[in-house]
Amino acid sequence: MQTSIACCEGGVTAAKGFMAGGSACGIKKKGALDLALIFAEAPAVAAGVFTKNRIKGHSLKLTQSRIGGGGIKAVAINSGNANACLGPQGDRDASGMAEIAALALGVRPEEVLVASTGVIGQRLDLALIDAGMANALAALGKDGTVAAKAIMTTDTFAKEAAVTCELPSGRTVRIGGMAKGSGMIHPNMATLLGFLTTDASVAPDALQQALYLATEVSFNAVSVDGDTSPCDSVILLANGMAGGPVISLDSPDFNLFLEALTRVTQTLAKMIALDGEGATKLIAISVRGADSADTARRIGRAVAVSPLVKTAFYGADANWGRILSAIGNAGAAFDPDTVAIKLGGALVCQNGCAVAFAEEETRRILESKEIAVQIELGSGPGEAMVWTCDLSPEYVRINGSYRS
Repeated sequence: MQTSIACCEGGVTAAKGFMAGGSACGIKKKGALDLALIFAEAPAVAAGVFTKNRIKGHSLKLTQSRIGGGGIKAVAINSGNANACLGPQGDRDASGMAEIAALALGVRPEEVLVASTGVIGQRLDLALIDAGMANALAALGKDGTVAAKAIMTTDTFAKEAAVTCELPSGRTVRIGGMAKGSGMIHPNMATLLGFLTTDASVAPDALQQALYLATEVSFNAVSVDGDTSPCDSVILLANGMAGGPVISLDSPDFNLFLEALTRVTQTLAKMIALDGEGATKLIAISVRGADSADTARRIGRAVAVSPLVKTAFYGADANWGRILSAIGNAGAAFDPDTVAIKLGGALVCQNGCAVAFAEEETRRILESKEIAVQIELGSGPGEAMVWTCDLSPEYVRINGSYRS
């Protein structure tokens, strides 16, 4: 079926009835943007997915408690400070940030979600948040790029995406979003924040299911370094301003809405992999022929997180043996004698064994900015995609001085 989904301008403000802004409130050094605000003109239904790390940040826990229903009017986000591992004070500061945003916007504190990202274990200075909120409020508008920049930490560029979607019911809706993430990125969420908005009218359970399914094949299919943080959150707000009937799980509109949402989340996820700390290449790993999709994902993630594989990609070394070894380390069932590996279309391994290939030609493939890795297991119908990046000396430099 030909779908009616198209990319459009904008990010988190592409949908009707959403505005965003940002400011520099002094949490980060050198006057960098560090406070973002998203405002919904009409109360929005909210869905969320969160880190599976047992350590959870205070802002995340507050937002988690407010997810699952309607009435959300705003999201306040700070970068530079994770507001994590601070005991009861961190909980009070998360509530305090919501109260500051609510007062500025003229809404109730329980209508505000919050998120924080940055250094763990340092108290969030609410005086800075309070002072910067007025500027974030003044910056509210339909250009969401300032907000997308304000949530960045070690990111090198703002990550935004949006689509329009003509649903089977005949109405056109928009879905947009922004995300941040560069290091501490791994499936099951990561040092990753994502904020998505839509003007579709969606039932709470359908919105949560759509976000879960889209996240599984996007944000949970990207790995930079194998680490996850206490603050990882992806929030989806639906304000219903496009009109039309409510999308439910059994609605004829649900599948196409999910497809459009997935288009946005995968675009953002690939940007995160490309912008991995110190990364020079985006690696797209396709696993096919597994006994199940779960097996395929497990194998793809094992390859994506292997330092030996990632350094080989950095050096444009067609060391397929490292990929095969990572497959074997995945803890998944497969037949080693049926594995084939291609690098950018060049066959380097077949039936689990070496094959002759043109070294120089393959090296040129591996020097590309984007590289496709195809793994064929020959064991069943399961398949999955995982995105990662190479591992360069710059990653060590960045993370050797993250706090300073």
